[in-house]
Amino acid sequence: GGDWAADDERRTLAGVPDETAFATKPQLAGDMLEAAHNSGIRAARVAADEVYGGRELRARVRTLGYGYAIAVPTSHRVTTPGGGKTKITTLLDQVPKRAWTRLRTGNGTKGERLYDWAMIEVNADDTPPGHPDGHSHVLIRRHRRTGTVSFYRTWHPDPQPISMLVSAVCRRRRVEEDFQQAKGPAHLDTGQVTCWTSWHRWSLMSILAYTLLAVGTLQERQRTHPADTDDDLAMVPVSPRELLTLLRVFALPRPRQDTDPAHALGWSNWRRRHQHRATACHRRWNEITATATT
Repeated sequence: GGDWAADDERRTLAGVPDETAFATKPQLAGDMLEAAHNSGIRAARVAADEVYGGRELRARVRTLGYGYAIAVPTSHRVTTPGGGKTKITTLLDQVPKRAWTRLRTGNGTKGERLYDWAMIEVNADDTPPGHPDGHSHVLIRRHRRTGTVSFYRTWHPDPQPISMLVSAVCRRRRVEEDFQQAKGPAHLDTGQVTCWTSWHRWSLMSILAYTLLAVGTLQERQRTHPADTDDDLAMVPVSPRELLTLLRVFALPRPRQDTDPAHALGWSNWRRRHQHRATACHRRWNEITATATT
């Protein structure tokens, strides 16, 4: 935290550079976006969770020329055209029943992810000096069964259909899944290091290890297409964790390891077949319930 970063003795022992100061997550995110922009990386918009929903970062994102789709907490306040400033949850009362749109947001282990979405125009509160107002909206996501709602502030210089904004929000899930996978099989967050240089080395090795798993998983999925059939031999696509298990048996054997490669491969196929059956059952059930509630 800030106290640790201000302790000169600790900084010296850990080898933290003098020019590195404490920064909050939104400040770090802004610095990373600026570095990406300066390196020539261009993108249509930035997606983030509610930790990054503050006005300062959103204004910085717009200064760099990006749009955004960022989650905000239920305590967030907005101003609607022709209305005053209000808590974002009150926007729910302004959404007509016919305005909700059910959209598919990807596939999970239990089948398709389906949510109801609505979009309401709000006044931008983060326009940098000299920049056009653009198009600012609040995107509301509602779980189709539990009714749980989430809110996202969006901005783009040009009008955007709700499907495009929903797609931007959902891309964040892929990034989160990548981080979780890097923390799991690649142990990104379990390095027992205390120095600046060693921390960077561990992080780099973990990310490289996960990159190899991710690329290998993609190539294996493109090669086999294991879930294309509906027979008893169909399997879910191989995952990075499953691929690592197989690599440890076939390519990275541990000392005195007695695991039989044929046995390990048999177990892998068995797990993936049963996961495919479970996914198919959940997907059929979701299709039935979706039809019943439409």
